[in-house]
Amino acid sequence: MENYTYNSPTLQLEGLKVADDSVRLIFFLFLFSYIIFMIMNLGILMIIFIEKKLHQPMYVLFCNLTVSDIIGSTHILPRLLSDILLPPSERLISYYECVVQAFTAHMFGTTSHTVLMVMAFDRYVAICRPLFYSTIMTNKMIIKLIGFSWGVPFVLVGILLGLTVRLNRCRTLITNPSCDNASLFKLSCESVVINNIYGLTFTVLLFVASIGCIVLTYGSITAVCLATKNKSLNSKAFKTCSTHLVVYLIMSLSGVTIVVLHRFPQYSDYRKLSAILFVIVPGTLNPIIYGLQSKEIRSFLFKLFLSRECFPSCKINSLIKPF
Repeated sequence: MENYTYNSPTLQLEGLKVADDSVRLIFFLFLFSYIIFMIMNLGILMIIFIEKKLHQPMYVLFCNLTVSDIIGSTHILPRLLSDILLPPSERLISYYECVVQAFTAHMFGTTSHTVLMVMAFDRYVAICRPLFYSTIMTNKMIIKLIGFSWGVPFVLVGILLGLTVRLNRCRTLITNPSCDNASLFKLSCESVVINNIYGLTFTVLLFVASIGCIVLTYGSITAVCLATKNKSLNSKAFKTCSTHLVVYLIMSLSGVTIVVLHRFPQYSDYRKLSAILFVIVPGTLNPIIYGLQSKEIRSFLFKLFLSRECFPSCKINSLIKPF
């Protein structure tokens, strides 16, 4: 082991392996994806903020998912874009910046699960306990649910990274396009048994809790729909729940893919691509899926783009009679 690599304050990111003649194409492809991603997510936040009809618990909770998606993409894509244009030997990052990036990455992934869990609870109350919805989903309860969505991941991820930071490092190469916990503790030559045990337990508990919450809440919703045989209720429940389930499945499958590929070093290129798509694809689809499902959002967009009140020129044109 060489001294200058021991606990080095500077690390090297391996990044994506891109052929020289494809660098610009890949750069503009990711840049375009990031721009579209930000436009859609910031747009949905603005719509929910502006439209008073959307000031409901379901949309307030959804805003947290959108904020989490924005944080998750911003922690990786801008840095990735700058690294693509650099030769591999110049893709350097400080150790502490890498730790912050890893913390942000795991906060994003964990918060996505917890937010979807509280959104499932909101749908359960709305459909199975409609008469008590306003008394249960008070402002105080919404604050508690939001606190749970961010507080639990903060503690769990803090412990996860705390166990990694305590390790001495004898390597400097991060074999990923960005930093995460697994990449960080792989830099150590010490035993990482505790890290693996906690990381595995953390991952299993997170998936069991989120899947269990989804199964219990939507199982109850299905039972209520079958018992009441109310077509209007069933239609509303199907639209809302199917949207939620699609978002959850996309996010879960993307996350599981990364976890599995981490166990197979020979598929490192696929793992890198999966890690990037994990922050782009679900976050881009979420506003589309919820936007198409929500009558209120569709109505707002219709008024925004087609209403004469939004385009003064339409009023002038309307005064001109056709021949």
